[in-house]
Amino acid sequence: MSMQRRRAPSHVVWLRRAVAALALVAGVVVLVLLVASAFKGPDERAAVQAYARAWERGDTRAMHRLLTGAAKGAHPYDDFAARQQGALATATATKVATGTPRKAGEHSWRLPVRVETKAFGPVRGVVAFDVADEDGEARLDWHPEDVFPGLARGERLKRTTRMPDRADLLARDGTALAEGTERTSTLGAAAEAIVGTVGPVPKERAAEVRRRGLPTDAQIGLTGLERIFEERLAGTPGGELRAGLRLLAKREPRKAQPVRTTLDVGVQTAAVASLAGRLGGVVALDPRNGEVLGVAGIGFSGLQPPGSTFKIITLAAALDAGVAKPSDTFPVQTAATLSGVELENANGEACGGTLAESFAESCNSVFAPMGAKLGAKRLVAAAERFGFNTPPGIVGAATSTIPPAEEIGDDLAVGSSAIGQGRVQASALQMALVAATIARRGKRPAPTLDLEAAKQDAPTTTAVPASVARRVGRMMTGVVNAGTGTSAAIPGVTVAGKTGTAELRSTKRCEPDPSGVGGSESCPADQQPDPTDTTAWFAAYAPAGDRQPRVAVGLYVVGAGAGGETAAPAAKQVLLAALKR
Repeated sequence: MSMQRRRAPSHVVWLRRAVAALALVAGVVVLVLLVASAFKGPDERAAVQAYARAWERGDTRAMHRLLTGAAKGAHPYDDFAARQQGALATATATKVATGTPRKAGEHSWRLPVRVETKAFGPVRGVVAFDVADEDGEARLDWHPEDVFPGLARGERLKRTTRMPDRADLLARDGTALAEGTERTSTLGAAAEAIVGTVGPVPKERAAEVRRRGLPTDAQIGLTGLERIFEERLAGTPGGELRAGLRLLAKREPRKAQPVRTTLDVGVQTAAVASLAGRLGGVVALDPRNGEVLGVAGIGFSGLQPPGSTFKIITLAAALDAGVAKPSDTFPVQTAATLSGVELENANGEACGGTLAESFAESCNSVFAPMGAKLGAKRLVAAAERFGFNTPPGIVGAATSTIPPAEEIGDDLAVGSSAIGQGRVQASALQMALVAATIARRGKRPAPTLDLEAAKQDAPTTTAVPASVARRVGRMMTGVVNAGTGTSAAIPGVTVAGKTGTAELRSTKRCEPDPSGVGGSESCPADQQPDPTDTTAWFAAYAPAGDRQPRVAVGLYVVGAGAGGETAAPAAKQVLLAALKR
């Protein structure tokens, strides 16, 4: 029996045909998209954006890699980088920011750019790029005018700059230290001692001046406060920025606000008077916050062997390490032998006794062996905690130094370093900081001349534990009460200090009379002790004891004899002035 195939209903047939047709259309669409994508070419927008991001971060290498071969050939990397950096320097640029690239035509793009400048404020414009396909990669056809927004073909960026009048320098109470174009002050010598000078740009600072956008003929601070506060005193330069002859930006110079320093007029005047025209340096600090109250001579810049003022550090380190105890006693003698060499006390005097007595009388015969026992490594580490081998943080201030432990040498060299001789070098600022550190119970303040900054929490570095600082402070009061520093004593005020007499040359002119009669008078006239052989030092703070210290002083006078005879009474003048504040 034959069977007939059943025919599908008409609506089912229609549905099948529709599905087949849709599948065919979809296939054609996919094929078209694939073909279109194959001929779309490289992503031009992504290339411009990549260039913009590299420009913002100053990555000239990445920028140069995105150029066409022809552009790279015409402008190798060194030329390209020099042009980019030169344009930014001309504009006194501090930051480049870019916007969203916009297509301007077939293979043409416009990139919005904003350049922040020191002399002209924000400068806005557009940089136009043509983009080419090179081996399937989008590359920018760069030209020299693309270094800065707003430049047309063939134009170069030019700048003329003018400086405002220099801002005034003030003491903490508002008294002028330097004002007007003549930089004058009614304080006379007290201001001249610290204000410093203004002059033409030195060769070594030319790059700094270009970075700041100043004209090459600018007058800048060279020394003193003029140098320390240079950028704040200079104000904001103004002038014109041009693309060829076209004006891109213009701004008037702006004079800066007066700069108020931490200097106290009374203390500053006393600091200058204390040196009495002699070669030396003095710095007075407020130990509570590191404010510099007064500075004179070469207090910041001059380095000298600190002599026995360095024993403050040696004593603190020895107590901290347990090498010495307050209850220790020492033989009374005129010298100590280290590495087979005798190291004498000042003037061959005999001293010793308790640790406090030995410190008060500044016995080399006690502290040189103590330093050797402490060892170079611990001695240097202690000195560095007090600030040696670290820039003090004031522009132009010298760094006080002690050699690395491995370079000091034998016990004699370590002992000599422990009493502030050998290759140890310190400024008056450094020794004022040492005294301030003991005053602050072992915390070293950061010195500052900026009154605004001093109002904030003063940063400190722990040099020694508070218990050690208190013991050292008590022994420093013994120096002034009954030791070598009695000429710094102030009635009604407890002063803590330490004298120093640093040898510049050998002070041993002749052998003592074996009979013990006559003393130095038995030496020939040309071999008598010469005060110019030594630098006189004194480091101190007050009030000491239970009252909060308000001033710390470091002072030295070069070639002026003993610290107790010359430096201590000079420092007393500064202490008195500071205590009257």
